[in-house]
Amino acid sequence: MEPQTLEWVIQGAQLITALSLLVILHEGGHFLFAKLFKTRVEKFYLFFDYKFHLFSTYSNWFRKLTGKKPVEKDEKGEYKYEGTEYGIGWIPLGGYVKISGMIDESMDTEQMALPPKPWEFRTKPAWQRLFIMLGGVLMNFITAIVIYALVLFAWGRTYVKSTDMTYGMKFSQAAKDDGFRDGDIIVKIDDEEVKSWNTGKNLQDISNAKSVTVLRNGKSTVIYMPQDMNLLDMMGQEPLYAEPRIPMVINNVVKNSPAEKLKLKKGDRITAINGQAIEDFNDLVYKLLLLQDKLGENATHADSLKLRNVTLVINGKDTVKTTLSENFQIGIDPANPYLGKETKESYSLLASFPEGIKLGWEKTTSYVDQLKYLFTGKGARSVSGFIGIGKIFSPVWDWRLFWMMTAFLSIALGVMNLLPIPALDGGHAAITLFEMVTGKKPSEKFMENIQMIGIWFLLAIMLWANLNDILRLLGI
Repeated sequence: MEPQTLEWVIQGAQLITALSLLVILHEGGHFLFAKLFKTRVEKFYLFFDYKFHLFSTYSNWFRKLTGKKPVEKDEKGEYKYEGTEYGIGWIPLGGYVKISGMIDESMDTEQMALPPKPWEFRTKPAWQRLFIMLGGVLMNFITAIVIYALVLFAWGRTYVKSTDMTYGMKFSQAAKDDGFRDGDIIVKIDDEEVKSWNTGKNLQDISNAKSVTVLRNGKSTVIYMPQDMNLLDMMGQEPLYAEPRIPMVINNVVKNSPAEKLKLKKGDRITAINGQAIEDFNDLVYKLLLLQDKLGENATHADSLKLRNVTLVINGKDTVKTTLSENFQIGIDPANPYLGKETKESYSLLASFPEGIKLGWEKTTSYVDQLKYLFTGKGARSVSGFIGIGKIFSPVWDWRLFWMMTAFLSIALGVMNLLPIPALDGGHAAITLFEMVTGKKPSEKFMENIQMIGIWFLLAIMLWANLNDILRLLGI
């Protein structure tokens, strides 16, 4: 199997594993509160089972295996209720619990046309229905906190303090226009201390900040930020608005790469490419990206080869020629980007949970703040489908990173489900809250109509997100 293919398989396996776990836990939250309030749950499915399923506890072979009688069917050929049916569908787009007397994605209008029963969702008090609907979201946030806590307990936290980043930061031209200088160390964003550098969180904080305090040549300097900053612009710049400055020192040479053919070794430096000086590893990455960007949409292999033939200066004295790999790489890994000692923090099981709550809250508020960009053109184009989500996982199976990504997806799933959109938990909850405040319960016909609107809206978003993935793969 090709290395690139293997990476995709590993990322895909992690995505399916994480989403399957989160779907089960999310739906389990609904299930738990439904059972708590004595509401009948007819089905609990991982994935959707339109027309048929892969597995069901109602299947005759499973009933025989467990020594139970086959489930009887009614005159329409449908199974009669004999406890919750657990199963696995064939459409891997989520999962569901079918709760009696609830208008959901099953759109079981025939059941709703019958007289209400005491075990049905629609006969329960509004406050109980609210808990049942929000049970999935609550489980998502609890899951994230528990995962973060256990990751901290198992692996601790290893980082380089900002004040130990002796090589400082690298800034884009836009950041330099705002007052930053290469080598600055960011130590405060407004009044909050930057303990260690986290690109996504820290850039988001800077985009909302009034001031940033840096260490410049050992002295504290305050930079007052413009008030029209946009996180998407900051993240989309090449180079990034701010990132750790990586020294141009080779730490490792990739096998069968251009660097190995040149016999480069650990400790060597690339000091120029095509006559342009290289200040640091960040600068090298940026210049390689610029080369790649010169390829037009209809570029041929010959065009690519011409651009990939480059001249390098090694250690400021040796001039060599080489051909970059097809993805415009030399094949080297840099030295420690922070040039500082690492700090390791360990947590007892008891101490890990307050830290897990703190980390969960930090990730949740950060994600919520980013939602405002969805309503911009660039934000809409940045929405990712399954391919984009899969790429956030490591191309090698790393359990710590897997659990951290799973916790983040759990938060994202919880936040998105809280949005007041029909067909989502937040939409159902908003209508129930309206009922609790006004004392007016919407008609079942109204609920059916907005449920359908919500389903079509969500399908449109899903199609848009996956179309974005395809266009990015095609370089459009």
